[in-house]
Amino acid sequence: MIRTNLATRPFYNEAAVRIWLAVIAFLVVSLTIFNIQRLLYYSSSDTELATRASRDEQRAVELRADARRLRASVDTTQVEAASTEAREANDLIDRRTFSWTELFNRFESTLPAEVRITSLRQTLDRNRGTVLTVSVLSRSVEDVNQFMENLSATHAFADLLVTDERVDPDNGQLQVLLQTVYRPASGQAPAADAAGRGTP
Repeated sequence: MIRTNLATRPFYNEAAVRIWLAVIAFLVVSLTIFNIQRLLYYSSSDTELATRASRDEQRAVELRADARRLRASVDTTQVEAASTEAREANDLIDRRTFSWTELFNRFESTLPAEVRITSLRQTLDRNRGTVLTVSVLSRSVEDVNQFMENLSATHAFADLLVTDERVDPDNGQLQVLLQTVYRPASGQAPAADAAGRGTP
């Protein structure tokens, strides 16, 4: 077995090995520094987020306590009383703005000659608005029907119906009680209703 080196000048790779070791060492150090930086960044960010979350939770606790204190300080009877007073004030305003002259003009323009109004009552319904109860005397059912048709034609009277009907024993006339929802804003002007007035 030959143990001698036959090369006149042996070739050594020591320089290349050193370069590769230096590159690897540089990469390892760079990655280590990068990881340390990321670790420090995320650690500080996590601490900041935890602090902010704790502060927000404390604020939420304070707000809930304030809400409970405010709810406890509210007197429900006073709220209900104020609400009732507001409704009464609105009803008074509605009554004040209600035009009786306009209403009577509408009746005058729609009332047949053989029909006579004996009583009129106005009430305010929270859901429907102004409700009128009208008592009329007439010689015949046809005249009452004509009056109801004339009222409906104005579009100011809705849900018109007969709630009571009987014959007056004293004079033999028909006494009818009508109920309707009065909405003047949706109807025609009273002057325009004269064309729809019934004739005797």
